[in-house]
Amino acid sequence: MVGEKYITAIRDGAHAIPFLIPALGNSIDLDEVLTRVDGILLTGSLSNVEPHHYQGEKSHPGTLHDPERDATSLPLIEKALEAGIPLFAVCRGFQEMNVVLGGTLHQRVHEVAGYHSHKENPDDPLDVQYGPSHEVCLVEGGVLRELAGSDTVMVNSLHSQAVARLADGVTVEAVADDGLVEGFRVDGAKSFALAVQWHPEWKVTNNKFSMAIFEAFGNACRDYASQR
Repeated sequence: MVGEKYITAIRDGAHAIPFLIPALGNSIDLDEVLTRVDGILLTGSLSNVEPHHYQGEKSHPGTLHDPERDATSLPLIEKALEAGIPLFAVCRGFQEMNVVLGGTLHQRVHEVAGYHSHKENPDDPLDVQYGPSHEVCLVEGGVLRELAGSDTVMVNSLHSQAVARLADGVTVEAVADDGLVEGFRVDGAKSFALAVQWHPEWKVTNNKFSMAIFEAFGNACRDYASQR
């Protein structure tokens, strides 16, 4: 399912019309889907990317998976990049992009030495779960640094999976205070191709930085549409 926060972020942040793509895997013609859209937002999810997609170890018992989404989003990313369709990836989408490009993931980064917990407390109210959690450093010369107008920002943090080995062919855009990669862009992409680990869609109109990211994505989608 797609949470309303993603739909409203496309409407109010990117100033675009959201359409939801069903996770039908091999039974949906993704090439046909891509002829009908001007950009792709890869949303977050409670589920993890299955580890066999990045040659990872078997998941911890009880881990939520969504093989239908994997079967839809992973090839969709490849096709969108090849076609030059703008891509913006959030949380699970960030992890999916890293996997598609050849990277690997920590399944439970809070159990990896050197990193702090990036998980939310599910007992907290949503405003607390999605509230500012830690600082990220925005890399000089990056898209995010330009959009923020500063070298650091506070972001929320609601994830267990995280980048272990960053894919080749990408440039780091943001790094957490414990050294974890939290943002990257795809080198040589024909259009906007940006991924972040946090959730800028949350109450997007209340955050200037989040609005700037979604507006940049929306502008890229409009540029793509004008060149069809």
